[in-house]
Amino acid sequence: MSVRTALAQHVDHFELESGAVLRDVRQTYFLDGELNASRDNLIVIFHALTGSADAAGDWWRGLIGPGRTLDTERYAVLCTNLLGSCYGTTGPWEAERLPFPAITPRDQARLIHGLVHELGAESVALAVGGSLGGMVALEWAASFPALTRTTVSLAAPAAHTASAIAWSHIQRRILDAAGAEGLAIARMVAMMTYRTPEEFEQRFGRETAEVDGYQVASYLSHHGRKLTARFDTASYLTLLGAMDAHDVARGRGGMAEALGTATGRGRLIGVGIAGDRLYSEHDVRTWVEAAGAEYREIRSIYGHDAFLLELEQVASILADALEESMVPVLASKRGSK
Repeated sequence: MSVRTALAQHVDHFELESGAVLRDVRQTYFLDGELNASRDNLIVIFHALTGSADAAGDWWRGLIGPGRTLDTERYAVLCTNLLGSCYGTTGPWEAERLPFPAITPRDQARLIHGLVHELGAESVALAVGGSLGGMVALEWAASFPALTRTTVSLAAPAAHTASAIAWSHIQRRILDAAGAEGLAIARMVAMMTYRTPEEFEQRFGRETAEVDGYQVASYLSHHGRKLTARFDTASYLTLLGAMDAHDVARGRGGMAEALGTATGRGRLIGVGIAGDRLYSEHDVRTWVEAAGAEYREIRSIYGHDAFLLELEQVASILADALEESMVPVLASKRGSK
């Protein structure tokens, strides 16, 4: 990860969906590019489970920057570290915060909304995220339907599925039982949901390795070590809990009612990934059809991780989303002359 200077917003107190109140909340973020005079060129990005706020310098760097799809000469691109994570934003990685209360994607979206309001953005051109970030994107669309012209949710259900909750449970039990090794093993389990059998077969087959016996086993161990070196176990558990709590319809009268307002005010796009073992294309199509939203699909051997790896396909979807999102603004400006 490249070294860049993060910014921070400080909030005196923040009430969670549960009713618990966090004091002296810090939200770490990067803002690449500048808001224009009309303050209508903001793009908001939500990261996945173990991602950071540095989308432009790290996990989506091929999409963000001068002349790229998310063009920082035209747009101001905001990405925060989600509440509960460990890359600077308030979370359980701070020992003095323990015990840390349960949080939800709705809480995460609301905290980011406060920052967008503080920045003075009057209209958001695009809000986008994948996996956990896609859940936050859906909560964003449901909570603030008039704010954003186009919202894109990649590889995310409208409510965490029973299968996904089961995978979370297995990882929690590993973290409870395995001590210091727990996070590495939990990551190995997660990788089996992020990738596909077809990729593993093509990439590794039955090839052997000096460590762990087989190349595929060595690959999983490598990813386990990498996460242990960069992430916090308590934050991992908190974010797993947030994902399990995800249900955009909760308290809103159902999925169609929750997301229908967003499609009535702007454009909502759900992106499924063919062969995704964690959140299937069906999981995405279900809420898309209920909400009257638009469906797009990424085809990839990589499965769930395709929203991080298939940048050309993601770029095509986002370029279309941005082109459409700027039409009402430009038409309004022409009409005001």
